[in-house]
Formats: sequence, structure tokens, C-alpha cells
Amino acid sequence: MTKNYTLVKIGKKVREFRNEKNLKLIEVASKAGISKGLLSKIENGRTIPSLPVLLQIVKALEVDLSSFFEGVEESASYQFIHCKKEDYQALQKEDSVGFNYFSIMNDSFSNIAFQTALLELSPNAQREKVTTDGYEFLYLLDGEVDYWLGQEAVSLNTGDSLFFNGRIPHVPQNKTNKVARILVIYMLTADKSE
Repeated sequence: MTKNYTLVKIGKKVREFRNEKNLKLIEVASKAGISKGLLSKIENGRTIPSLPVLLQIVKALEVDLSSFFEGVEESASYQFIHCKKEDYQALQKEDSVGFNYFSIMNDSFSNIAFQTALLELSPNAQREKVTTDGYEFLYLLDGEVDYWLGQEAVSLNTGDSLFFNGRIPHVPQNKTNKVARILVIYMLTADKSE
């Protein structure tokens, strides 16, 4: 059984309603009184919006609260989670070429949410550096990548791992001729700039 998770659903619903109404990020962000960057982070699952910020976004989208939250709430009473590979769902994140994310598992505990994803990084994949409000843990399942943290590159080979503060601008680069596969675990906290 495929399990959908609240944090991922919220960002996805914001993007769906925004696209449905043909609104640009900057239009919704401006109406909600937040930055375009914060709205992008929310849509891409890179931060957890506070309730007041989420309500401002829903109001800016001119969507009824009950319509927005329909299907988002889900019980989290379980003793274990088993996810089959065929249940992994493609995730749309920032504009990029060659970055293919697949959601594995997402949940929250206390004031921290985590997302687990599989990133298939194509040769010569390209994306701007991004930031994430929290920490990231990477495990290189297969391949070779240079992971840029600020101005420093960390070379990773199959089996290597990396843990870092996601607020450091970062991007992986695959300069080989084969796809690299990376297990990514995000440990998200609320954005301090709200």
C-alpha cells in the first residue's frame, strides 16, 4: 500500500493550486507577504512552513481551507513502515536537468520532519545550488559525484556518505558517463526567517 505523507502533500498542493490558477511564484509570494525563495522551498519540500505562513499562502491562492486540506490529513499510528520500490513516487523539485528524485518515505517527529528520497543523477546534470532548512545525510549507492558545499567540493565514491547543514548552498555534480544513485535523507526544521 502506498503511503502519502503530510509534509510532501502540503508543498505539492501549494504548487498544484498555483499552477491550476496560472500564478507565478512571485505573485503568490507577494500576496502572501513572504519571499519567492521561501515559497519555492515549501513547494519543493525543503522547509516546513509555520501555520501562519501556510494560512497566508492558502489565502493568497484564494482557496477554501477545507479544499486545500482535503486528503492531506492522515493517521500516523503505525509500528513500522514498509515501502516497496514500485511505490516510490517521482518528486518534482527545482528546475534542473538530469535530477530525478523519487520519494521513499516522509514523516515527522516532534518538531523535526524527515524526508527520504532516491536521487538518480544523470551525467552532466545541472541545477543551481539550493539550500534546505535543516540537515542532509547522503549515501552514495552507486557512482562518483563531486558534492559542492559553498565553494568546497567533496568527492564521493560508491559507499561514501556525507552529513551537512542544508543551509549551506549545495549541489551535486556528476562528471562521469553513468548515472549516480544517491540516498538522500532530509531532517527539516521550520525556517527561521518566517
